Formats: sequence, C-alpha cells, structure tokens
Amino acid sequence: MAVQQLLLIACMAVAFVSSQLQPVLAADHEAEQQKMNIKERIDSILHKTEPETAVRGSEVWGKDLCVMRELPTRSKDEGGTLLFSDSPEYVKQDGVLYRDTVAGDARVFYYHLNNTDKPKKLAVVLRNKYNGINIVKVTRGGSSAPSKDYLYVGKNVQMNYFAAPMDETLVLTRDGQRLLQASMDTVVLKPEELAAGMYDFQVLHPVEVSVIMLGENDDPLQAAYTLPILPKDEMRLRGTFAGMNRQLRVTKTYDPAKGGVMFFRVADDERDKYRDGIDATDGSKVCNEGNYGIVYHIHIPVKGNQPVQYFLSPLGGVYAGAMQAVAEAASSKLLPVPMKSPFFGEAMPAISKNLLARLRPGEDILVKGTELADLGIYPSDKPLWFYYSPPGASNLPVNIIVKPAS
Repeated sequence: MAVQQLLLIACMAVAFVSSQLQPVLAADHEAEQQKMNIKERIDSILHKTEPETAVRGSEVWGKDLCVMRELPTRSKDEGGTLLFSDSPEYVKQDGVLYRDTVAGDARVFYYHLNNTDKPKKLAVVLRNKYNGINIVKVTRGGSSAPSKDYLYVGKNVQMNYFAAPMDETLVLTRDGQRLLQASMDTVVLKPEELAAGMYDFQVLHPVEVSVIMLGENDDPLQAAYTLPILPKDEMRLRGTFAGMNRQLRVTKTYDPAKGGVMFFRVADDERDKYRDGIDATDGSKVCNEGNYGIVYHIHIPVKGNQPVQYFLSPLGGVYAGAMQAVAEAASSKLLPVPMKSPFFGEAMPAISKNLLARLRPGEDILVKGTELADLGIYPSDKPLWFYYSPPGASNLPVNIIVKPAS
C-alpha cells in the first residue's frame, strides 16, 4: 500500500476514535452545524466544487485529504565555527573563494562550479597562524566526485559525511601549510562540473583556511597565497557563522495513540530562522539562506508503547540528501533521502488556494500524491535523534512528519 494512503488511513482512524469518544451534541449546536453545512453548499455552488467533509480534531477532510497539526519546536545554536563557501558559485577565474582564521571546533562547507573552459582543481588549504607546532584533527567529512549532475553531488556529499566519523591528524609546522585532504591535489573538475564537500575538524591553535580554485597543473599550496580573493556574486552565500550545529527539539511530547499525523518544518526562515554571519574577506554582514553546512540535531520526545513512523517531505521542489538516525544504545543508521531513487520532489501535487485558505495557523495539508521519504519505524520507549543538514543543490524547506506506525 502506498505511503500516502497509509497516512490518510491513519487520519481517518483517528477520526473514528474521536467520534466514539465525543458526547452527543446539543440541539442548538446541531442547528448551528446545519447552518454551516448550508453555507458550505452555497459556497460550493458558487465556486462549482463539491462540498468537502471537514473534521477538525481528527484532521480529516474527505478521503484524499488530511490536515496535519504542527508540533512546536525550539532551537539552540551551538558548537564551533562554520566556514561556508558558495560565492561565487559559478567560478569564472582562478582565485580564493573564501578565507578566514579559526581555532577550536570548526566545519568547512564548500560548493563551487567550474564555469571556465579549462579543467580546474578545488582545494582547501590550511596555513598555521601559530608560532609553533599546530595539530589539526579531521573528525568527520565527505565530498563527491565532480559532476554535472548537481543533485548527485549534493546527495553524495551527505552520504559520505553521515556514513562514519573520520580520524585523521595533520601536523602543521611554524608557517606550515597542508591540504585538508590530500586528494584535493589530484581531483579535476571539467568545465561545467560541480565539486562540493563538508568537513569537521579540531585545531589547537589558530589556522587560516582558504578555499581556492586553481589550474589543473598548479600547486595549491603556492596558489593559495598568490591568487586574488574573488568578489561575491549576487547571492552572497559565503561567510563565517558562530555555532555550526543547531539543536532542534520538539517541545510537546508526541503520543501516537492520540496525536495522529503531525509535522514540523525545517529551514523555512519563519519557524526555523536562517543564520546570520560575517564575510571575513570584506567584513560585510551575510545570511546563510538555507542554513547550508549547519548540522541539525533533531529530537522528538514520544510517550506510550506504540511505534512511530517518520517521513521527510520536500516543499520547495527537487530534493536529494541523506540523514543519520541514532537511537540510544544502538548503532547509527544512514538514511538516503529518498531511499529508492536519486531524487524526488519534482512531482508534488498542487494544492488549491481554497484549501489553503481553510487552514488555521499551525496546520498543513497532506494530499494524495504527496512525495515522502520514509525515515523508518522506531519504538516509543527509546530516545531517538535525527542528524540532518540542508543538502547542496536541493530545495527547501522540508516537513518532518510523524504518525503511528500502525
């Protein structure tokens, strides 16, 4: 049975239970309801549409519609420093794409396309700014082979990043330089190919980080300090951001026996705000529109003994990424999003303005044909965390949807 049908059945099941528990309505309320039904029929005639069944509380509007209620969330930014390099995204000449100095915990996220007619390399160069030996430990990371398939690159970066931690140590002598990954000196981007990566590292003392694009045969350690710093493009997607992780917690305990189908939204800049930072190359204020490079630690408290099923639904268009699910006292689980196809979200059904106008604050509609990625079924009695990051090349925001597994 299709996932969408299961979700709609879940909605209708909750409706049936609610109808058995509610007392008989008073006569005056029945009369008021009849007036409302007459009004809906008049409206349907005027708009040449069939009247719909609307049952609030049980979240059912007819057989192909389900109204989901929103779970409230609270977020907190924490962790080290994010260096985000995505501007200029389409690189037309050799140069430094972003540069800043960090110490402690840090993450670099880069996303650039070779927009020249010659093969290029993309590298991250580390330069010691401490008057002595400096140690850099790479703790997690992932990149993708360059490709003209941008969704493939974005998803592959996340698959590799979330797959497993890393344990690499780089020693920087006084004024010494190293590539963040040795392979960056050999991987070549053909014209119109995209390269991207995301790496976490720890450094004892300040280190200067430079993201550069250079010629196929050039030495990145030399080029990093002879090439010019390129100006931002109109999107301005680069900068330094304090707090590279975001704790996103649902503040209301979900009860699958009573809650039905519920949701919360990620990376919409309304409920979940975009991060502000500074472009260290010119001192200007910038906004990370999409929170790219931010790793979300998502927790949804659940009570009862009924298993819960989770989904991700893209709202902005095509989407391809990965997540990690971690249950207490259990190994982590890598989740391709979506699981059985390279991407999804290009065929989301349109929702009429009339339906959207009927929504109350804190509601959203699930309709037949909604594209969903199944994140799995998990027991209610064990804490569960999802680790998520907005993937490059994909569209935002997304809904995280929860429902009773049965």
